[in-house]
Amino acid sequence: MYDLIIIGAGPIGLACGIAAKEAGLKYLIIEKGYLVNSLYHYPLSMTFFSTADKLEIGGVPFIAQNTKPNRAEALEYYRKVCMLHKLELRLAERLLAVNKSEAGFQLQTDKAEYTCKYLALATGFYDLVNPLNIPGEELAKVAHYYKDPHPYFEQRVVVVGAANSAVDAALELYRKGAKEVSMIIREDEISPRVKYWVRPDMLNRIEEGSIKAYFKSELIEIKEKEVLFKQNGSLKRIPNDAVLALTGYRPDFDFLQNIGLEFSLEESRKPIYNSETMESSIPGLFLAGVICGGLETNKWFIENSRIHANLIVAEIQKRAAFF
Repeated sequence: MYDLIIIGAGPIGLACGIAAKEAGLKYLIIEKGYLVNSLYHYPLSMTFFSTADKLEIGGVPFIAQNTKPNRAEALEYYRKVCMLHKLELRLAERLLAVNKSEAGFQLQTDKAEYTCKYLALATGFYDLVNPLNIPGEELAKVAHYYKDPHPYFEQRVVVVGAANSAVDAALELYRKGAKEVSMIIREDEISPRVKYWVRPDMLNRIEEGSIKAYFKSELIEIKEKEVLFKQNGSLKRIPNDAVLALTGYRPDFDFLQNIGLEFSLEESRKPIYNSETMESSIPGLFLAGVICGGLETNKWFIENSRIHANLIVAEIQKRAAFF
């Protein structure tokens, strides 16, 4: 019987594990993929918006070469955190079912069964994409994640979206030898939330015509050698070899609903929780990190949700002291 099991070994899940260990709780962190799985799947050249100190957990200094660390530095840092704190991890183990019991929770994974008094979900949102739901989305030329520019050398690439991931990809593709880079954008501008040191670069490339941006547009079909889209009511088509549909990501709502979590009636579909304790609508089940924002995936980051770990463990300690 564990005091606390944490689902998700991202930075916030690790922070929960550290807080639990320091409080003397018997804990376990279960992760279906790699350590900090989402960060591992970020583009190889990605630079964080936050400075290194804002990504620190467990009192371990994050020393980066520049003010804002990159993906490789972050992976190295969180590996070091796990080794220094000797965290109890189960990697490459997928959670299949959660059942509430009088004693707490019973968990079934693809490798074992566990019981715990309290459960914390720190599962993030990066593993499920927002689909386009258009003909041709299943073609091999379509990708929902961008990793590296090399496969797109001398290719005519369409990037769908105008947020950070789309802008970063478009700029790198342009500079790494893509034959043509076009952007299909629903809005009438590049997102104001794009990193402040990147947005001017993007605007300049659009203005000079190096990257073609089709604003107020919607992709409607993907074919082997072209894409079709609507712009201001007019049907247009452009030759194309590859599509990067960087349309954002979302939590696994089906799994969360099957567990029994309740959500707000807002479009954001935020799970209901107590902001002072992070306890969800299910007694004893806590939420941590970006999962708390529902579809508002830009609300919570590592730097502003690290505190969730301490709130959760403090509440568990309070209940243990009471009984």
